[in-house]
Amino acid sequence: MKFRFGSLVLVCVVLIQGCASTKAGSDPYESWNRSVFDFNDKLDEAVLAPVARGYQTWVPQAIRTGIGNFTANTQDAWSAANQFFQGRPADGMSDAMRFLTNSTFGLLGFLDVATELGLERHGEDFGQTLGVWGVKPGPYIVWPLFGPSTVRDSSVALLDQYGSVDNVITPVYDRYAVTGARLLHTRASLLGASGMLDSISLDKYLFIRDSFLQRRRSLVYNGNPPEEDFDEGAER
Repeated sequence: MKFRFGSLVLVCVVLIQGCASTKAGSDPYESWNRSVFDFNDKLDEAVLAPVARGYQTWVPQAIRTGIGNFTANTQDAWSAANQFFQGRPADGMSDAMRFLTNSTFGLLGFLDVATELGLERHGEDFGQTLGVWGVKPGPYIVWPLFGPSTVRDSSVALLDQYGSVDNVITPVYDRYAVTGARLLHTRASLLGASGMLDSISLDKYLFIRDSFLQRRRSLVYNGNPPEEDFDEGAER
């Protein structure tokens, strides 16, 4: 397993360095992106948002909080690994302790005991780790169902899945149930934001694109990004 994981990391880094050479944050695939964005938007309006509203209406707040805690807890172990990859052992130990504490004393993560103990959640993924290593994000890209991403983040999406605790959940139907619960909970938590976007007159595609890229950049630099160098495409 160690060999397979190390090989995946090496292949991903080599491929991304080549694919992400285009100026960071650029949008050469805008025609494709807008078409997919429109498809996702219509699908969300017809299916996902109504289901999320039903979830928010009929599922009690306490249960929704527990579902959110549980699905977030399954990501903390991989977040801890990424903290170590980034050379941040203190934060890595914090996320590891979060996972262990909530998985045991927090009833498999349904209760967020770790936060009450002062263990902050960091939520790191391998796309952020590559950004810390100096790999540029490359062009912006929108995928059907999965939404906004970059070449860098898209290239390691499967690796993030491989490293997630979700990957070891069996049987496979339970794994799908956890993934579905995460997506549903996330969509429900964004109902207010999506309603605000729909109520104002703007180019929703551009707004979401720019917000996504700024947020990913901020995450790579832990909230303190340097000034952007547009001439050299220095953005991570």
